[in-house]
Amino acid sequence: MRALAWLLTTTAAVAARLRDDDPERGDVPGWVMITVMTAALVLAILVPFREAIVSAVQNALASVTSGG
Repeated sequence: MRALAWLLTTTAAVAARLRDDDPERGDVPGWVMITVMTAALVLAILVPFREAIVSAVQNALASVTSGG
């Protein structure tokens, strides 16, 4: 949750700094929203399935490093 708080704070600071009427700036609120939603999706997937993900990665690495 600390990572999400940091991400939200950072994206809010960047959005505030970049907020301008310059048409060359792009859609700042759009990419901020996409970034925050992506972080939320990663957390939503990681939290309930953390043990399964860690186990799957460890098994995959063990099968690759064991040589067969």
